[in-house]
Amino acid sequence: MSFSDTELKAWRKAQREKLIAMRTALPAAQREEWRRRIDAYLERSFPGLARLRLAFCWPIKGEYDVRHFARTLRARGALTALPVVVAPRQPLAFREWHPGVKLARGALDIPYPADSPEVLPDAAILPMNGWDMAGYRLGYGGGFFDRTLAAAAKRPVAIGVSYEAARLDTIHPQPWDIPMDYVVTERGVYRRDPGGLAFLGAPQGGEGSALASPVCYLGEIER
Repeated sequence: MSFSDTELKAWRKAQREKLIAMRTALPAAQREEWRRRIDAYLERSFPGLARLRLAFCWPIKGEYDVRHFARTLRARGALTALPVVVAPRQPLAFREWHPGVKLARGALDIPYPADSPEVLPDAAILPMNGWDMAGYRLGYGGGFFDRTLAAAAKRPVAIGVSYEAARLDTIHPQPWDIPMDYVVTERGVYRRDPGGLAFLGAPQGGEGSALASPVCYLGEIER
């Protein structure tokens, strides 16, 4: 199926609204159960994140709440940062955040660090309204993360997080869309291979050493 630019924007807008409505209609207890499951998958599958500078997003509209996992990583030595909108149609900046850092309100009423040091993240956990088996992410339509990843001198490892129900046949990617390196849902972990996403399963307790190979995961990525 081929879309004009106007048709693609309208299609993505409709899909985004449908998926957000589906997500926000989920019972809070269900989202919390999936949040704990995703936390466990991230912790077991990406042990190297505890040594890195990690960017994440403040959750809105029923998204996976990564703040719990970020707290776990900070306790192990990670530095965490939040995105900051610098200007329309420009790459994002990232500033260090942990409890106690002053927050201001930005686009979509999302908090961002007001005056903390800017950092260059090694990895980023990104929310996805929708996603497809090629690893492409349906965001909020601003294109900020695509521009940020494209402009990075050293591109951070991109881990998209969403729910299985948000999987689409395709988001109809365009030349400017950048796929995720990994996708994590309540089902388990996917890795982007040349042919698309490969499902690696749901890591169980005690599997960390088996799943932390440099080919698959971040266990050996250093600062």
